Amino acid sequence: MYPLQVEKKIYTVSRLNQEVQQILQEGFGTLWLQGELSNFARPASGHFYFTLKDSRSQIRCAMFKGNNRYIDFNPDNGDDVVVRGKLGLYAARGDYQLIVEHMEPVGAGKLQAAFEATKKSLQGLGWFDQAAKVPLPGLPRSIGIVTSPTGAALRDVLQVLQRRYRQASVIIYPTATQGAAAAPAIARALNRANERSETDVLLLVRGGGSLEDLWSFNEVVVAEAIRESAIPVVSGVGHEVDITIADLVADLRAPTPSAAAELATPDNSSLRQRLSGVRHNLERALDARLLEYRHLLAQSNAKLQQQHPQYRLRERAQSLDELDRRQLRAWQDGLRQRGSLLQALDSRLQSNSPTVLLDRQQRHCDALTARLLSAIKGRQLAAQANFEPLARALHAVSPLAVLDRGYALVNSNKAILTDSSQITAGESIHVRLARGELTATVSGTKPPDM
Repeated sequence: MYPLQVEKKIYTVSRLNQEVQQILQEGFGTLWLQGELSNFARPASGHFYFTLKDSRSQIRCAMFKGNNRYIDFNPDNGDDVVVRGKLGLYAARGDYQLIVEHMEPVGAGKLQAAFEATKKSLQGLGWFDQAAKVPLPGLPRSIGIVTSPTGAALRDVLQVLQRRYRQASVIIYPTATQGAAAAPAIARALNRANERSETDVLLLVRGGGSLEDLWSFNEVVVAEAIRESAIPVVSGVGHEVDITIADLVADLRAPTPSAAAELATPDNSSLRQRLSGVRHNLERALDARLLEYRHLLAQSNAKLQQQHPQYRLRERAQSLDELDRRQLRAWQDGLRQRGSLLQALDSRLQSNSPTVLLDRQQRHCDALTARLLSAIKGRQLAAQANFEPLARALHAVSPLAVLDRGYALVNSNKAILTDSSQITAGESIHVRLARGELTATVSGTKPPDM
């Protein structure tokens, strides 16, 4: 017997890695892992390469630039994080790895859930309603800043105020802005500013940070202090992507501390422009009022002159001259009207003269005679035109036309002969030719051929 031949299924390394990668991706799907970052690398490409480990194991990870740009903290070795991704295989080394799509520090998920719960609760109470917000003063005389006295946010705000609006006084209400005791301290600083009532607007500011760093601004005690503040509050916490409960409750939310200072104050250059515009408007209003007074003075002077006796005498004399001119004009107009009427009557008389009427009737009679002669001539021409074709037609059927072709018209006793049996030999007949007539005696007859 021959040994049984077993077919060998031989893989290439590339094909094996490809099928293993497919099994890893389809078999596990999307995974969530928690661990500590180590061997963290951030090359010039912008991608993240690191190892995620716990006390007994580790796994290589890669997070590409398209995904890592959305994380809101700065990861580093030793950070405890939670990642979401899919298993894959780096074929060049044959190592399996986790392709990370999302990363957050441990505890961020719980904080985010707490933030959403607080937000939903306060929104249901109407704390975020626009109707409850207080408008900011246009030209604040005093500006209060609630922040950490050692933070960069304070320096940024002071620089903006120095550049834009130096004329306002600045009062700093120092407070902690991070840590477990920060929220009550912020609330006390806001309450203290309202008790003193020495500012027109309050800036609640802090620089950027992680969700944990900014958590004190999500506490209800801070939100309540902002809501109860009689002084308008502008919240500028973190960066533009950071949104806190304080931002939502505040009368105005700014994306950054510097933006909070800009939103709370007018620009000096715009104030100068407004002042220049107001000055221009005042000058125009003053010029218009002076012009109005000049017109009133001129009108009063004119009225005074109108009441002067000499002016009244000149006015009466002018009126008398005007009446004289009107009377002369009326007399001349009457003469012209009567002359026109006389000419019209003379024309009517001339037109009704017997000589004129007779001449008019004669011309009318001549015109009728000419029309009658023309009509008679037209009728004659028309009758002649109708007569000629009728004559030709009559001649075509006339016996005389037949005679012109050599035939003769024979009659006896004025009866036309059409048969030889109508006459006997010896009788006289009358023959009419085309030109002339004959009288003859019949010498014999012949019956017609049968």
